[in-house]
Amino acid sequence: MPAPLAYSLIATDLDGTLLRGDDTFSDRSHAALARAAEAGARHLVVTGRPAPRVRPLLAELGSTGLAVCGQGAQVYDAGTDRLLWSVTLDRELAETALGKIEAEVGEVFAAVDQDGVDGLTLIEPGYLMPHPTLPAVRVDRREELWRAPISKVLLRHPGLTDDELAATARGAIGSLATVTRSGPGTVELQPCGITKATGLALAAEHLGLGPDRTIAFGDMPNDIPMFDWAAHGVAMANAHPELKAVADEITLSNEDDGVAAVLERLFPTPGPAPEPRSAREYPAAPRNLSVPKPRSEPQPRPAC
Repeated sequence: MPAPLAYSLIATDLDGTLLRGDDTFSDRSHAALARAAEAGARHLVVTGRPAPRVRPLLAELGSTGLAVCGQGAQVYDAGTDRLLWSVTLDRELAETALGKIEAEVGEVFAAVDQDGVDGLTLIEPGYLMPHPTLPAVRVDRREELWRAPISKVLLRHPGLTDDELAATARGAIGSLATVTRSGPGTVELQPCGITKATGLALAAEHLGLGPDRTIAFGDMPNDIPMFDWAAHGVAMANAHPELKAVADEITLSNEDDGVAAVLERLFPTPGPAPEPRSAREYPAAPRNLSVPKPRSEPQPRPAC
């Protein structure tokens, strides 16, 4: 009888985690995920990217299952190319939030991800895409950002760091929206209380799985709620210090296949059966083993 899996669900961020800097997956990552799948584990992409920007990456992974997109605001089914669940950010609240932030820090440059499987990324004048490979449509005026339902707002400031902008935004807008940092040059406003843990919990429930058998991989502060929800959180070597501080484990960088390195340990390739040994050849079991304390399961939709 095969040994029970240590983890039945593998939740991975994309940018800075499973993806390399050139937006590709390594052969080693493909092989490690395939081995985990052969062993019976499920893989969920949990990303800040909206569903339309995730679709081609899921195809490259050969995934026809679920993915959590838009910082947890979307649960996407790749097999049917539809959203099983989505939450939009109220556009009037978003516009009000931007005004409050600009009252504190001066002009910011904004972009939005539209809701839906074919939603566009719209950017106003002055906004520079942090990922130049991602498609975006430039509009002439900020008012045009609000012409269709949106899942989130992306912000950049010409002088402040991401951490400074996020801290100021959080203080300025209160409960109007959730503020998070998902990568270099990426401060985001999303619906209040929505985090990656929200979407992950919903997708896991759909699969009949829970947090106690989930391992999560990430690199930025937006992954903290996901780490809190999962049984085991693994930060990349290139991760933000705030995520490293709450991680259970730190692996290699995304460029060095850090996700694969952990999965290879958890789901090793079967080898030939070892020669039987006598009982006296086995080392004595260690005493006073340290057992990790179980995590409490947080509410998937905390207050902002």
